[in-house]
Amino acid sequence: MTDDHSKTDLLILGAGWTSIFLIPLCQQQGISFAATSRTGRDGTLAFQFDPESDDPRAYEILPQATTVLITFPIETKGGSATLVKLYKRTHGGDGKAEIRFIQLGTTSIWGGHCKTKAAWYDRLSPFDADHKRALAEQELLALSPDVPTTVLNLAGLWGGSRSMRNYVKQVAPTKEGLRIKSSLHMVHGSDVAKAILAVHQSFDLAMGQRWLITDTRVYDWWDLASAWGTNGEGHRGEAPEGPHPEWVRELMDEEGVRALPREMAKLGRLLDSRDFWSTFKLSPTRARLE
Repeated sequence: MTDDHSKTDLLILGAGWTSIFLIPLCQQQGISFAATSRTGRDGTLAFQFDPESDDPRAYEILPQATTVLITFPIETKGGSATLVKLYKRTHGGDGKAEIRFIQLGTTSIWGGHCKTKAAWYDRLSPFDADHKRALAEQELLALSPDVPTTVLNLAGLWGGSRSMRNYVKQVAPTKEGLRIKSSLHMVHGSDVAKAILAVHQSFDLAMGQRWLITDTRVYDWWDLASAWGTNGEGHRGEAPEGPHPEWVRELMDEEGVRALPREMAKLGRLLDSRDFWSTFKLSPTRARLE
């Protein structure tokens, strides 16, 4: 380990969309941070993770961190262990520094083939054993308790420039495409940031475990498509345009749906994220896609 490492509370590996919400919250709460990007843009540190490389030199420019947040997906076998090993070799080789690792994951590992039959999933439910990201995440979790690790599996992300209103036409370009659309699970970037810092500040509650994070709601694509149409975010508040409201009305008659949103039994995959919010004594603050 070199002598010129600065120290920071949180190291964000991959300053992407999440950092738009996370960095201001760190500043607000007085939590020191550093962030990386592939190019070193906007004052970040230039760092690119290569899961096939055992060369520690790329890690030497990174600061000493209490918690390392991995925002990019790892899908290569052995990749998670490689990242942890090389960071610790360059920042904690003497064994004195306890470094914790948080990996951001996806909720698509649960119920990916559940399209019509309703089924509930929580963080302890069996997941797709062939999902590459899930396997890499399991590899990271297996390092605990020797290396404190945890995984936050996030639902669909929205906020800032991301609005689901812009995706109605893309998600359901035809009436038949809309017919098979069922549930949607989301979480706002500000709540993701809040969740990350809660884990950073109470890591003992999270260590060695996988967490499922949504805004605690199950949305119905028919309901959203009917209300929004193809207007997009730029036409919020205007009467919905496009064929989707008419398609939804026809589908309701054809499928015997009396009102929207549809009953849970008709929405396929259903995600239960209560465990995270209860454990950390938090509630999501941005919900209902408003």
